[in-house]
Amino acid sequence: MERLGPLGRRFALDILSVIVAVESAVELAVGHHLRHPPHPDPWFAVPTIALVVLPLLARRRFPFSAPAAVWLVAAAASFVDGLLVVMPASAVIAGMIAAFLLGNLGDSLRAQFGLAIVTCGAVIVTDNNPGHARSDLIFTPLLFAIVWGAGFALQQRAQHAEAAEQRAVRAEGEREGAACLATAQERVRIARELHDTIAHAVSVMVLQVGAVRHGLPAAHSEHKNALWDVEQTGRTALMDMRHLLDAIREDRGGVELAPQPGLDRLDRLLEDVERAGLPVRLRIAGDRFPLPGGVDISAYRIVQEGLTNALKHANATQAEVSLHYAPDQLSIEVRDDGRGCAPGNGSGHGLVGIRERVRLYEGEMATSTPEGGGFLLQARLVLTRHLP
Repeated sequence: MERLGPLGRRFALDILSVIVAVESAVELAVGHHLRHPPHPDPWFAVPTIALVVLPLLARRRFPFSAPAAVWLVAAAASFVDGLLVVMPASAVIAGMIAAFLLGNLGDSLRAQFGLAIVTCGAVIVTDNNPGHARSDLIFTPLLFAIVWGAGFALQQRAQHAEAAEQRAVRAEGEREGAACLATAQERVRIARELHDTIAHAVSVMVLQVGAVRHGLPAAHSEHKNALWDVEQTGRTALMDMRHLLDAIREDRGGVELAPQPGLDRLDRLLEDVERAGLPVRLRIAGDRFPLPGGVDISAYRIVQEGLTNALKHANATQAEVSLHYAPDQLSIEVRDDGRGCAPGNGSGHGLVGIRERVRLYEGEMATSTPEGGGFLLQARLVLTRHLP
């Protein structure tokens, strides 16, 4: 029973065409001519009317030729007997179906040619009808042209809907591609920042190991050799890290000499944003303490991206940055009074970078529109596994 519904919708027009052909043939053969003499010869009328209607069954294989054949055969048959096509009421239905199918063609040029066939065929059939009025030569073709127009309008609407769907799919693909590119770029940026942090820490360890090795007396040769191995391993690790960073660097330029920013430079960032025209208020909860290098840099970048969105995309007049220090996590909020989750700040590539940073430290990120409007960026960085 579940398959009958789709099958019925698919073959509904075929069933209707057969019903129209049978009804027209029966009407001509046994009933209608008794009330309206003179009547067509049944031996000619029945196969001819079937030949007019049944081409509709081939519309899937011949979308233009099949409905066009209905009108061409009807026009030709009207020269033999002018009453043959106009007497059965169901033959008019077949003409309307053919007109609709010609208007519903995907090719606009063929559809317009089909309109010419419909109007010319309607004029010929009407003119060959012995009992037609002069107004019928205008209104009958106009009726079928209107039916053709309905099919044409439906086809145009379907084409527009398909084009819109294709644009949406293409835009989604481009958006995903751009997001992947932004993710890759942000990972390279994080790698550079982590390189600076880790390289500094390893360099300090190598220097300390070297200082201890030089301070040991000659009698502790085994300890000095072990420390020498540790020192060389550290230097090799630094060199390998530098080579790896060069391999993934976007621009093959020189090494960035400026130190990577952290929350200790947050005041300078807020001053720069205020000079650009966006007043910012800073709120700090909890006792501040030194953060691990990577977390410190990521926290700064999250605040920087949130304020950049508010300044460039949200048309905000003020913003607020909140930092909440806890023993096991750092919570960050950037709130503005702009236009909310607009395309520029709700799904921008900057937020992709924030997600990468939050994921790196096993945290969470959320964006929302608070009551009263604006935009709220919330991020949480886990500290437990990254504190020394």
